Amino acid sequence: MAIDEPTIAISEFKATCLKVLDQVKRTGKPIIVTRRGEPIALVAPPPPKRRGTWLGKLRATAKITGDVISPAVEPDDWEAHRS
Repeated sequence: MAIDEPTIAISEFKATCLKVLDQVKRTGKPIIVTRRGEPIALVAPPPPKRRGTWLGKLRATAKITGDVISPAVEPDDWEAHRS
């Protein structure tokens, strides 16, 4: 928690809970709830929604043609393969 984050006493938070939640949602900035000056909770906006995984996002952008298993060149063409 950063020291410069705004704080609110628990009694005030209880009385204005919906207003505080709207403020956090609107500004995106968290608020520390305190009891007798000690922080007891952090009201923060939720993380952004994830719209699925990145795996497979490009699956419709490429087309496989030909043999993808066989080597691209003959093994005899490889310098490392020559004796």
